[in-house]
Amino acid sequence: LSMCSKLCYAIGGAPNQVAGSAASFFLQIYLLDIAHITPFHASLVLFIGKASGAVTDPVAGFFISKSRWTKIGRLMPWVLACTPFTIVSYFFMWYLPPFVSGRVAWYLTFHCLFQALTTLFQVPYSALTMFLSTDQKDRDSATAYRMTMEVLGTLIGAALQGQIVASAHVSPHCAVNPSLNTTDSWHGTPSIPDLSDPLSHQVIYMIAAGVIAGVYLLGIVVLFLGVKERDDPYALNSDRAIPFCKGLALTMKHGPYVKLTASFLLISTAVQLEQGNFVLFCTHAAGLRNHFQYLVVTILVSAVVSVPFWQKFLQRFGKKCAACGISWMIPFAVMLVTIPNLILAYFVAFISGLSIAASLLLPWSMLPDVVDNFRLQNPHGKGHETIFYSSYVFFTKMSAGIGLGISAAGLEFTGYKPGICRQSDDVILTLKLLIGAVPAILILLGLFILLFYPITEESRKETKLALEELR
Repeated sequence: LSMCSKLCYAIGGAPNQVAGSAASFFLQIYLLDIAHITPFHASLVLFIGKASGAVTDPVAGFFISKSRWTKIGRLMPWVLACTPFTIVSYFFMWYLPPFVSGRVAWYLTFHCLFQALTTLFQVPYSALTMFLSTDQKDRDSATAYRMTMEVLGTLIGAALQGQIVASAHVSPHCAVNPSLNTTDSWHGTPSIPDLSDPLSHQVIYMIAAGVIAGVYLLGIVVLFLGVKERDDPYALNSDRAIPFCKGLALTMKHGPYVKLTASFLLISTAVQLEQGNFVLFCTHAAGLRNHFQYLVVTILVSAVVSVPFWQKFLQRFGKKCAACGISWMIPFAVMLVTIPNLILAYFVAFISGLSIAASLLLPWSMLPDVVDNFRLQNPHGKGHETIFYSSYVFFTKMSAGIGLGISAAGLEFTGYKPGICRQSDDVILTLKLLIGAVPAILILLGLFILLFYPITEESRKETKLALEELR
């Protein structure tokens, strides 16, 4: 593969990450403080939206596996067709409707649409890795390019959104006298948000949504013009397509795939919890409401610059060994929770970026090895690649949706009230648990399962040679 092809492929995946990053970091606080819906309803929006995206994954895998080859490929038409609808649903996800009673239904509808449409984009786009080249080094290199650009997209999304909407979450009177407008002053009465100009805050969010919609269009044009899909380069003359249900049953029984998926669904849930609650934690629990956008940028800059390092590391020491880097964020996140300090917060942000980069790169680098291992054990079947990718995304999205839903419900249970300067001690404790203890436990469990992942560097090379002989 040429460097240009790898770069165009990588750029094509960036817009999804730009939009997903903005939603991960800011959708929860937007629903609570701008749209003024309760934490319980926000948890429903977040969970059901993620669940709808997860349910779409096997459906997308089924229909894509049935697709016929066209002049522009088998996967590329799906990527192109869903992009305009994705842009529209994303834009309306940040729109504040004039009515109040139906706002929960409004955000639920467009969040579900956005998650489902991004799935229809992500499944064929990620499976496209297998149809760029049969060479493992090319695939790993293309994956590294892709993850670098996707982390950069995550950075751009969070930075754009953070810089544009930061003013909507800074209350001047809180900085002057934080003791005012606390939970104690309400005496259990319904909270009345203190936002000086909600309409201007909404306009700010719409501007951010419009900018990110433009990034979508740019990315899809580059992908279409710069990437050529090959017509199943793995197929043998005697191959027959595996029926979707049979292929799904076979993948669920494939040991390496089960271990890889179980490990990274726990790890990705931990990362989602960090992303979804970080802005709330900085605003309400750490006294860093004026720094959260810069801390988010620090996390993502660190992640962007460290992806090439992790790519070199896994080539030198192996992919399982590189997974140890995911655990680096645990002690520093615990320190931030116990000793909230501005300098420590930036150091924690930097280390978290290193860990997040490893957690993003490794599963997508290891998944093609699992597919090759499956191909070796089932040499005369084809069309199973999208099943692996769609099922993996299904499990990780579903687990992330459950995690985010539970975290938002926890804030409701402990009495989170939007628009006030200081939340109750129970809310602050909940945010600390969601940033520190819970992700730490999930990451440790995920890494423990990964110890039993059977594909080593030696077995990977043996599989490569065996597949070359088959072809």
